[in-house]
Amino acid sequence: MLDPTVFEGALVAGGEVPYGADGGDHVDFRGGVFTGPVTGKGDHNHYYGALRPAAVWPHQVGVMPPRAGCFQTRAEVVRLREALTGGQAAVLVGQDTVHGQVLAGMGGVGKTQLAADYARTALRAGELDVLVWITASNATAVTSGYAQAAVEILGADPADRETAARAFLAWLEPKANAAPCRWLVVLDDVTDPADLNGLWPPAGPHGRTLITTRRQDAALAGRLIKVGLFTEAESLAYLTAALGARSRREPDEQLAALAHDLGHLPLALSQAAAYLIDAGISATAYRARLADRATLLADAAPEVLPDGQTQTAAAAWSLSVERADTLRPVGLARPMLQLASLLSPNGIPETVLTSAPALAHLTRHRKTPVSVTADEAVGALRALHRLSLIDHIPASPHQAVRVHQVIQRATRDTLTPDQHDRLARTTADALTTAWPAIERDTELAQALRANATTLTRTAEDALYQPYAHRLLYRAGRSLGEAGQVIAATAHFHRLTETTGHRLGPGHPDTLAARHSLARWRGYAGDAAGAVAAFEELLADWLRVLGEDHPDTLTTRDDLARWRGEAGDAAGAVAAFEELLADRLRVQGEDHPHTLTARHNLAYWRGTAGDAAGAVAAFEELLADRLRVLGEDHPHTLTTRNNLASWRGEAGDAAGAAAAFEELLADRVRVLGEDHPETLAARHNLASWRGEAGDAAGAAAAYEQLLADQVRVQGENHPATLTTRNNLASWRGEAGDAAGAAAAYEQLLADRVQVQGENHPATLGTRNNLAYWRGEAGDAAGAAVAFEELLADRLRVQGEDHPDTLTTRRNLAYWRGKTGETPLA
Repeated sequence: MLDPTVFEGALVAGGEVPYGADGGDHVDFRGGVFTGPVTGKGDHNHYYGALRPAAVWPHQVGVMPPRAGCFQTRAEVVRLREALTGGQAAVLVGQDTVHGQVLAGMGGVGKTQLAADYARTALRAGELDVLVWITASNATAVTSGYAQAAVEILGADPADRETAARAFLAWLEPKANAAPCRWLVVLDDVTDPADLNGLWPPAGPHGRTLITTRRQDAALAGRLIKVGLFTEAESLAYLTAALGARSRREPDEQLAALAHDLGHLPLALSQAAAYLIDAGISATAYRARLADRATLLADAAPEVLPDGQTQTAAAAWSLSVERADTLRPVGLARPMLQLASLLSPNGIPETVLTSAPALAHLTRHRKTPVSVTADEAVGALRALHRLSLIDHIPASPHQAVRVHQVIQRATRDTLTPDQHDRLARTTADALTTAWPAIERDTELAQALRANATTLTRTAEDALYQPYAHRLLYRAGRSLGEAGQVIAATAHFHRLTETTGHRLGPGHPDTLAARHSLARWRGYAGDAAGAVAAFEELLADWLRVLGEDHPDTLTTRDDLARWRGEAGDAAGAVAAFEELLADRLRVQGEDHPHTLTARHNLAYWRGTAGDAAGAVAAFEELLADRLRVLGEDHPHTLTTRNNLASWRGEAGDAAGAAAAFEELLADRVRVLGEDHPETLAARHNLASWRGEAGDAAGAAAAYEQLLADQVRVQGENHPATLTTRNNLASWRGEAGDAAGAAAAYEQLLADRVQVQGENHPATLGTRNNLAYWRGEAGDAAGAAVAFEELLADRLRVQGEDHPDTLTTRRNLAYWRGKTGETPLA
């Protein structure tokens, strides 16, 4: 065991240390200095001068940063200690192998403080004989650090830094029959792993190497510990302690909110605490300054940085961005980070950042006039990932890119107002381009909506200049298509108010927002409200655009449809007849909108009681759609769907089932098995199989369909809830009345939660629950339930609505079953 106070070298006194593993050139080591030659370049030998005093162990070379105030003992502290004391695994870098640990993470997460804590703790615990701390920003700095260690420990000549550095690395090599020296080399803030080629400390049983870096190159992956953000508890504890040290007390909820605003980034939290103290303001006031888009992040930093910090949070990543921009593909990292800075920090689909508008943005910032490819865009993401400016996880394509919100803020702060607004509209273009016309993937749709929300919150003004961007409408429609009709209604209500305020009440974009609001109000269950809204809107379209404008005609289409949904099927038929005549006059008989008007007219004729007439109209329409659009066009397939349904309604259930079997095969071929319309075809096929007499087969088909709808559309989607409704019904028809009643009870609770208690579908579920309770033997309970339902139908839908009339008949029936005289 080495003497704890007097440096005697790494071998037994008086012995010889072989220089190199092959026993070639060597030096004599006595009293802490080299007295023999060290072979340098060529044939020159370098001799050290007069003997220096022996270094005292333990010995530290270099200056560690001071311990941060209110240092938090984090999970990474334990992980690092376990990793460095529980056995040394190799990190492969080029041709060098080093035994040690790499702390990697974005700037500001506290890598240096964690390394210093480990080193300081190990030194004080007597676990080290030599500690070398080097700020390893480049190869020159590393060489100089090693040389200084050789000067202090080996008495090397300070004039020849390279030779001294090599001597130090050679001294670190384990020697046979030598007394062990316990050393730790910390290479702090390695900028480029290539800088360490030939400079890695050697592997050895008693030596440890600890590296901190923002880089995440594959070369560093062997023993990498990813340093993350503070947890919520750590953030709160830090802010409380930092403020408490200056006799400041803030409410926990405000400190927690501040930590959330800063993304739990240690550097940002420490500077925020210092700002609160220096400026004498509250956490609430500081958060308000952060939320003000006119305030730069740098303006929210204290004039004197805490804990010996040399950079503000705003400047912490500037060098990393510059470095990333030098990596291949050169010059694309910064503009890519600009795009990502306006999107969701919690996950950006890669398809957004490789879309045509995104590639055009990158091309504009390229120094050479060559269009950027999608592969190069991915290369830019990898460059940013390597510098820990983003997390790029291709295995999660819908949330492939994550960016810390403070990095986003710092990136946006570098833009001029004009650059910011142009970038915002480009980003909106990228989102819209990446948004599929049909949302088959619910996770992708959810990620796109989250990114649209972030962009709107971050750059809303730009999205209304000079007009309302189509992204604002696409995001709301996506909510509705996902089954979130109440959220869609709220979205378009806000959009209507905003467009009216910014663009004027008569602007076409405002009228378009009102149109969407009226439509989703109807889908949310308020058919009468939709009718009223479309009536008002139609008057404004007529005034602004005229009676023959396509948008005016489309509004008439929706008005007619919602009149029918509100219970006036005959009125809908009359309105569609008038609309069809105008469509023919203005747009021609083969225009897609004219064909749609014929489709809707046929549907409402059937709903008004003329099933045979609906069949005949759909047969004629199908022939024209085949001629104009082709057999595989979605509208042609939809016409086949409705023709089959009305054949069933006209009495040919078996024919309807056969037609849906054929349609299902074509929808699978054309649209894919998970397309919503394919699932709808399966739904209708199951229904008509049941109507044709196979109740058990219908129930089985609905069970299979339900599993796929939950997987594809989600358990709360209206189509999924409708399948549960029909599955319960056909279980009842197959003989399990009690099971049907139980299923309807569960469904009713979900309908109320998802769609609201006044939604027509919720009222329909109450109707079915009452019916199957009666069929299960509880006639009195059924009568009571129908009586309660009738009161709500009258209140919500009115006394003349077909559903209200049906409820009256059902109430009379079940009162009769109880022996009670039905009311007139």
